[in-house]
Amino acid sequence: MSFELREHTADVAVEATASDLSALFGAVADGLAAASCDDIPPARTDEATEGADRTEDSGRTFEVSVSAENREALLFDYLDELIYERDVRSVLPVDNRVQIDRLDADADTGDAESAWELTATYRGVPLADIDAREVKAVTYSEMRVEQTENGWVAYVVFDV
Repeated sequence: MSFELREHTADVAVEATASDLSALFGAVADGLAAASCDDIPPARTDEATEGADRTEDSGRTFEVSVSAENREALLFDYLDELIYERDVRSVLPVDNRVQIDRLDADADTGDAESAWELTATYRGVPLADIDAREVKAVTYSEMRVEQTENGWVAYVVFDV
């Protein structure tokens, strides 16, 4: 999975690619973090921090869950939730890991739409420890989530 920041008038865009949809959403979320901060502190992996809930320079792990009626709405809601988490917890969500599930249509109601659910974890780097720019919001402007012959591609514009 990978992402690239793209120039976009007064905003910033993230274009991401991945082999599956879950990895794609994680890559876009990592792109959101990169749009917010040039230098993200790495997670500590030494024995002293294994199993610890919080360390001084690695951040604490948090979980989020969202659901939506389609892939684009799911991506929008997930990124919006990460911006909310940043504002409420005063942390920058990094090292995003995502699991996406598609629920079957409701046979009882005849609803042809399927629902999508996402659960994710992220490492919250305290904003006080980094020089972060504010990304105000995710937008639907030009948003796309597509499956190609080489995997998945997403493009998302953020209001800065």
